[in-house]
Amino acid sequence: MPPIPFARTVITESARDAAARVMESGWVTTGPEVTAFETELAAWVGATYAVGVSSCTAAIEIAVRALRLPPNSRVLTSTITFCGAIHAIVHAGHRPVLVDVDDATLMPSPGTIARAARSGADAFVAVHYAGHGTPLQEVADAAGLPISRVVEDAAHAIGTEIGGRRVGSFSAATCFSFYATKNLPIGEGGMITTNDESIAERARRLRIHGMTADAWKRYLPGGSWRYSVAEDGIKANMTDVQAAIGRVHLKELEGWQRRREMLAAAYDAGLAGIPGIRLPARPEGDSRHAWHLYVIRVQGDYGMSRDALMARLAEQGVHCSVHFIPNHTQPYFGRFLDVHARFPVADRAFEEILSLPFYHSLTIAEVERVCDAIRAASPVREHKGSAIGEAEVVA
Repeated sequence: MPPIPFARTVITESARDAAARVMESGWVTTGPEVTAFETELAAWVGATYAVGVSSCTAAIEIAVRALRLPPNSRVLTSTITFCGAIHAIVHAGHRPVLVDVDDATLMPSPGTIARAARSGADAFVAVHYAGHGTPLQEVADAAGLPISRVVEDAAHAIGTEIGGRRVGSFSAATCFSFYATKNLPIGEGGMITTNDESIAERARRLRIHGMTADAWKRYLPGGSWRYSVAEDGIKANMTDVQAAIGRVHLKELEGWQRRREMLAAAYDAGLAGIPGIRLPARPEGDSRHAWHLYVIRVQGDYGMSRDALMARLAEQGVHCSVHFIPNHTQPYFGRFLDVHARFPVADRAFEEILSLPFYHSLTIAEVERVCDAIRAASPVREHKGSAIGEAEVVA
């Protein structure tokens, strides 16, 4: 049987055509396609402004800098996140303060945030892990911060809803990713959304060397070649080629999100009843999970470690991943840890978490194969047979 990759990037034919049209136009860097994509994505998430950038990592750095915090401010964030998010805080000139997580959601809880904030908190980068929305007002209150000092790391969370409202306009700024494996794949790219005009204006300068005008504005008919450098920006602009792909894929996103929900339900049914396999937590009420990742926990009752299961699955052509190695264990970030910082939940969870293959082009037959392989690998034989047929899904 062919292998099942952990991720499978699909760039639609219409998106390829849109990219080719831009490449044939003679203008491929930041220009009208980026402006249109910014407008369309802002409307999709319900924000007033959007600023296209080169990555979510760049988005977080720019958004944190746009808060205008004093140098070396304490910026709290989850220890279970991609290392780039921590680097973004460092590159913005601040001290990352890592926070332990809740056992169910794998995101910081009000309790773990309050403990980390005892020595002070100047801002918080809230991670919507795997696509599960974090309660933003609760975490801001726990840190003793106004919501205007919260930046959202929504790399996993385009399509996430909190209380029936899409993530993208709750906090000072929200940072999205369009990396190849994300729910809205472009290959690379990111976006900052905000309702704060001053943050949007500063983000536009910071993404292009702190300059007051980008190349498109300078080279338009009647435009001036003159510019000024207002501050120490970075090179992090989005290109029109990227934006053209993003605009087409944005029209497909809601359908792709529904497909992800169906696939998550199929995994739920197929993995039900296996001792030691813990399924992902669900948001409450009218909130909506974006299902960027489907992360199970391989616990003691399974009879095999996470690493052993991962190796067994790989032998059968089922390729998985782990999200993430807790950042407090990384050598470079150790210099920022408070002397009494402890991360018992993250340490325990890291030994168990396993991200299964998950993308909108995954088939139900592939989900069944993954579930059957996990069921068959377990040395424990008391579990029930597969219930995947009971899920209301179609291939």
